Amino acid sequence: MNAPPGYDPFDYALHEDPYPTYAWMREHAPLYRNEERDFWALSRHADVLWALRNPALFSNRNGISLEPDLWGPDAVKTSSFLAMDPPQHGAMRRLGGSVFKPNWVASMEPRVRELARERLAPLRDGAPFDFAADFAAALPNDVMCEVVGIPAADRDRIRADNDLLNSSEPGTDERGDATVDAGRRLAWYYVTLIAQRRKRPGDDLLSTLLQARVDGRPLTDPQLVAYLFLLVSATNESTGKLIGNALYHGWLRPEVQRAGLNGRAADWGRESLRFDSPSQMMARTLTEETVIHGTPVPAGARIALLPASANRDHRVFPDPDDFDLDRDTSRELSFGHGPHFCLGAPLARLEITVALEEIATLVAGYEVDPAGIRRIHSPHQRGFAALPCVVTLRGRAAG
Repeated sequence: MNAPPGYDPFDYALHEDPYPTYAWMREHAPLYRNEERDFWALSRHADVLWALRNPALFSNRNGISLEPDLWGPDAVKTSSFLAMDPPQHGAMRRLGGSVFKPNWVASMEPRVRELARERLAPLRDGAPFDFAADFAAALPNDVMCEVVGIPAADRDRIRADNDLLNSSEPGTDERGDATVDAGRRLAWYYVTLIAQRRKRPGDDLLSTLLQARVDGRPLTDPQLVAYLFLLVSATNESTGKLIGNALYHGWLRPEVQRAGLNGRAADWGRESLRFDSPSQMMARTLTEETVIHGTPVPAGARIALLPASANRDHRVFPDPDDFDLDRDTSRELSFGHGPHFCLGAPLARLEITVALEEIATLVAGYEVDPAGIRRIHSPHQRGFAALPCVVTLRGRAAG
């Protein structure tokens, strides 16, 4: 008899395809225990949803990352309101004012399309093109940097450091020197940008945050830096990974690619969110001893929630391992649920749809070079660092 698969979010082998492990966990270990790394994991849709709806029991107070230097009472310094519980969480979350609300998101569509077309210009000219690096990761970064107030000349540099920030060393929960250095560079950049905006406010979100008050007091520089890390380094990362995942699955499934490039971009994006979510794991702290699936779990336990596994739960999604453009995806959990539902979800959905639609205006079909595919390695995110492609442009061929 084969040994049951182990779940370790830092295992590079798991990153290649976590879904068989998730399926085993849902059926045989819905409350999974990793003794070595000292955490429990919930993989079923009902359990993940229960935890997300109950922040008093499943707290964010120690952050959402299992890495030792990101877990604990200081997590708020890097994760901002993601490491807070209500009501403090809500007060910080509301600082952006109208930004990210439906009317604002709708007003952003023309600009998102313009930025998408700028990033697709090399594809029009027949230059070599990487769906992940040249487009999927770049577009959401461009949008968020513009919203925050980061100059266009700095955006690719910011994205390169964010890529390093969201990577992990093989088989360890310790962050490598390159990741730590990237975090320091980003922090220094944000401190410098904050100082510039204090002297010369602009028409951007950072300038709005400089005028905001929490409990009657302005935000400190460390609070502002943490907020920028969350918006620029976290919010746009998952959107870029999802666009790449959608294109990857369109390559594997020609019928999906054809439909997606011929009018079903929104359905393509929605099912990709369910089928292969960039959001794989988020951690919580259990605030009181609780019996879960018959096992007493102590107060203070670290609980890993697996939304990507929940999205493949057959109890909610029939034939969950099929990629189905006609599926009802309304119960997928890629953006979370409850008070911590992703602030940027409406913008992310717009960016995903626009990205796929704008590709479809140029591309009649495409192939990905399997020799050049490179996955990212992160305990939290799933996606690609490289997806080199050969495309057939509408009306002519190009590479």
